[in-house]
Amino acid sequence: MQGVRVARITHFAAVSENPVINQIVSILTNGHGEQILPALVALALTFTSIWMLKGRFWAFIYVALIPFLNWSFGVIPEFQVVEPGHAGLFSSGVSLHPMTVVTGMVFVVRDFVQREMHHRVLVVMAMAVAWSFYYAWPVIALASGVAFAISEGVDWLLFTFTKYRLSTRILLSSALAAPVDTTVFLYGADLAKQIEFGADPGNSLHVWNWIVFVIGKMIGAVVVSAIIRRREDLGLTNPAEL
Repeated sequence: MQGVRVARITHFAAVSENPVINQIVSILTNGHGEQILPALVALALTFTSIWMLKGRFWAFIYVALIPFLNWSFGVIPEFQVVEPGHAGLFSSGVSLHPMTVVTGMVFVVRDFVQREMHHRVLVVMAMAVAWSFYYAWPVIALASGVAFAISEGVDWLLFTFTKYRLSTRILLSSALAAPVDTTVFLYGADLAKQIEFGADPGNSLHVWNWIVFVIGKMIGAVVVSAIIRRREDLGLTNPAEL
């Protein structure tokens, strides 16, 4: 009986005529509607684990944000700030992905997760990277996973072991993590475009792209740091808080 019920749920999700349901199923399964049941079970286990590890609002946002961003880099196209083909410094062009600024917010969100969960944030980081392999191109997910492992490790070390005020730690941890993350991620994106589209080497990883991505990622950190510093000065936030 249980097997029949499971089959009906899976079949309903796969053949529903409701476009809203179909869209939700497609999002949750990355276009593989037949996998809706195991995907829902895996998501439920993930969020239950986070809750049991004392993760709350920021932890759930973090685990959802990383796979979403990695998915977006394979689906949402970049736009050209400077078209390739120009002579001199801009011969490779300069591109910017619309989600770059949001990507910069990942480091800030991680800092808030650490305030919720302390060192258990490392487990949540691993969960988020693992889900990226389901929702993103394998090459992008691998590059992102390596990038996050390195940059978030740097971020975690600085945020954990320095005695700077909270607003300063948020800004410095992002300033150290963003360049590392950008370098590794753009290398992976460069390689993915070579494999998927036959693009030339250096299509993504070049100096101007690197600069634009790092600046984009730092915008969010600067804004949040300024807000936190204001709250510290007003006595609303403890500057020594982890």
